[in-house]
Amino acid sequence: MILDEIDLKILRRVLKDARMSYRKIADEIDVSPPTVLSRVQKLEKDKIIKSYSAVLDHEKLGYDLTAVIEVTAIKGKITEMEKHISKFPNVCAVYDITGLTDMVIVAKFKSRGELSNFVKKDLSMPYIDRTNTHVVLITVKEDFGFIDR
Repeated sequence: MILDEIDLKILRRVLKDARMSYRKIADEIDVSPPTVLSRVQKLEKDKIIKSYSAVLDHEKLGYDLTAVIEVTAIKGKITEMEKHISKFPNVCAVYDITGLTDMVIVAKFKSRGELSNFVKKDLSMPYIDRTNTHVVLITVKEDFGFIDR
């Protein structure tokens, strides 16, 4: 799907505040509310807008530790392991990557003990060959809601 400037303007506002009314979006970008409604429905149908959610402050919820964990899995079991790991509640992202490791996990924890249990117990599956855990010291930027134009 090719996005025009109106689509991009709508997406920027939805990313900023998904609860913004179509009427308010229409006023801000100088189109009619039915235009916004039909464009949003098309963006949803085409899976450009996959879902709507709130952005939480994990630190205020007690998740002070963010870990980036590299995982090497036994060949032939990588996809199976990625799917399994993605179901853990602390896991925010699982990326299948190129390079020396097979995947990268981004996860958040309330304590070093939780992180330790995750790495030593949850990731001690038969098809996991090794892990390399990095603890994030400072989050400079964490925002996956962007549009490049």
